[in-house]
Parts: sequence; structure tokens; C-alpha cells
Amino acid sequence: VANKDAILLHCLPAYRGYEVSEEIFEKHADVIFKEARNRLYVVKALLCFLDNQRGRE
Repeated sequence: VANKDAILLHCLPAYRGYEVSEEIFEKHADVIFKEARNRLYVVKALLCFLDNQRGRE
């Protein structure tokens, strides 16, 4: 049981009705998808960084 002001973040994919209820997922969908989009940018940046490091060896 969480505080009423708690925000759900999920790394996706989320199995609605199994991991998280449909109601809670829909309530926080905007934040969940924003966080997933941000994670995508971080992963891309890390891959570019690591690729550049590999070229310097």
C-alpha cells in the first residue's frame, strides 16, 4: 500500500492486470511513458559513448 501521492514508474513492458492494475497504470501512464522515453535517450547516449571509447583503444 502506497501513499496517496505516490507515483508509479515502470521500466516497461508492463503486464497490466498482472504486475500493475489497469486503473493504476492508466492513472500514471503519462509519467510512465515519459520516464521510458528518457531512459531511451540515456541508453542511446551510453551506446554512443561506449562506441567512441572503443575507437580510442
